[in-house]
Amino acid sequence: MRGAHNCSCSHSSQTIMAKSKITPLGENVLVEPMKADRKKTETGIYLPESASEEKPQEGKVIAVGDDKKIKVKKGQKVIYNRYGGTEVKIDDQEFLIVKSEDILAVIG
Repeated sequence: MRGAHNCSCSHSSQTIMAKSKITPLGENVLVEPMKADRKKTETGIYLPESASEEKPQEGKVIAVGDDKKIKVKKGQKVIYNRYGGTEVKIDDQEFLIVKSEDILAVIG
């Protein structure tokens, strides 16, 4: 069973539970940061995630606030300000609550 709803999407049950527990207010957007791919050196050695000190800048929109100025929709992949937002952890999964102005672009 894929979760609490009957679609064929690949949501994890944790993401679905998190959506029901958090609703951003105003111009805030709930984003699930995308995991950075492991980096590979020129010689073919893979570096662990801990070797990279940069925070991810890409994520998936999980929920949006009720402000009419918000230009993104649930499910879109976005690029956001690297140091913007507030980190929250729900059911052992990390999310960011960012202001809509900190979302820089939509991917795809």
